[in-house]
Amino acid sequence: MTIFMTFRIALKALNRNKMRTALTMLGMIIGVGAVITMVALGNGAQVSIEQAVQSAGTNVIMVNSGNFSSGGVRQGQGMSNTMTPDDAVAIREVPGVQFLVETINNRGGQIVAANQNWNTRVEGTNVDLPLIKSWPLESGQFFTPTDVLSASKVCVIGTTVKNMLFPDGGDPVDQIIRIGKHPFKIIGVLISKGQSSVGQDQDDVIYAPFTTVQKKMRGVTYIESMTVSAASADNIRQTSDAIAAVLRVRHKIQPGDNDDFMVRTLEDIAAMRTETTKTMTYLLASIAGVSLLVGGIGIMNIMLVSVTERTREIGLRLAIGARGGDVLMQFLVEAVVISLLGGSIGIGLGYGLSRGLTQFLQWPTYVSPQAVLVAFGFAAGIGIFFGFYPARKASALDPIEALRYE
Repeated sequence: MTIFMTFRIALKALNRNKMRTALTMLGMIIGVGAVITMVALGNGAQVSIEQAVQSAGTNVIMVNSGNFSSGGVRQGQGMSNTMTPDDAVAIREVPGVQFLVETINNRGGQIVAANQNWNTRVEGTNVDLPLIKSWPLESGQFFTPTDVLSASKVCVIGTTVKNMLFPDGGDPVDQIIRIGKHPFKIIGVLISKGQSSVGQDQDDVIYAPFTTVQKKMRGVTYIESMTVSAASADNIRQTSDAIAAVLRVRHKIQPGDNDDFMVRTLEDIAAMRTETTKTMTYLLASIAGVSLLVGGIGIMNIMLVSVTERTREIGLRLAIGARGGDVLMQFLVEAVVISLLGGSIGIGLGYGLSRGLTQFLQWPTYVSPQAVLVAFGFAAGIGIFFGFYPARKASALDPIEALRYE
């Protein structure tokens, strides 16, 4: 008997009990749909992290203030104030360092422009920021080394700040805004970058020379962090280790003592987040996979019932010359057809659910071709695995006993 004839017989048999076939497929539909959706959520999270790393800049190394102790009490990460602009000068000399920006944040404050006001963060930075973050300007220009050296009261704003302070839509370049009690001249507007991976609006920011924030707004001599761009992705690890070594020497940290700074690469941060999302993806996919097993057990149950109901039919076919292999193939094909039809509908359901989560809940999802192929293959595998026993049982029937079966 040809494979084409086997499929025809299988489809006719399934078509005779449409409701039972549909209910049998339901477990497979739900299982495959759940797996596709869960994996899409996990993949979406990973893609979001990768995009965040790319938007944060190229080959980026973060140098942050670390912990310091006072009277034996450790104050926690970010509380040290030992990093200075001179540290940045020394790090610029480290082989492999391409760009570097010093960073210090203003402690909040209301921003006023004419009759509009807005509360946002003001970040002191340096001229290399657009180069590190690959962040071009919509209009105007970024501040210059002279602005940084002279601690000029100039600033570059994000599009959210522009929209809030200048709702008429005009170009705010050369306009004066007041940050706290200090007047600043807007010299540029950055193009929109949207939200970061943690949901922060990257466009809701004002950048000013770090020397201006440091001296005229904060009245301090230290900086809070540095963002370094390595010249090549191949030497990020060596560059970050060299930066740490330079800072340990400059801060007179003895061997065995804890650093008062923290050097991290975005690859480190992304790797940690990716591992977390992978773990959650595997967990959710495993839970959803239980539905597939339940669907497979349902297929086995229905096929066993089908064998019992069609015992006389099986006996007749064996009596007129059908081989046991033909009968086995017939019932195996029926099980696989149920699995594949249910799996196909489940893939469509999973894709639709993923799109719905993105559309209505703004959750990032990504249905990869690999996930679809694995789900489809898994559905076929379940059909073969759970359909083999009933098919084997049918092929082993004695033709005479089968014909006598009532």
